[in-house]
Amino acid sequence: MVQYGIAINLLAFFVMGVDKYKAKRRRFRTAERTLWLLAWLGGALGAMAGMYTFRHKTRHRTFRYGLPLLAAVELFLYWRWRR
Repeated sequence: MVQYGIAINLLAFFVMGVDKYKAKRRRFRTAERTLWLLAWLGGALGAMAGMYTFRHKTRHRTFRYGLPLLAAVELFLYWRWRR
């Protein structure tokens, strides 16, 4: 289970960085739906870290407030599961 969490968070971080790279070069972008799907599948921390590291999607209220909230919920659930 820990390996899954690490992998999905790294993937979400990576996809956020690739999307920012594509945005700067006006290339085909990753759908916001895909970014949210990765976050909901357990990658909220990675997506949030990517959002602030790459300064990507920080103006979108849903990302700015939704990702930290989802990350807090995921951390709480993980903490409860490990107890």
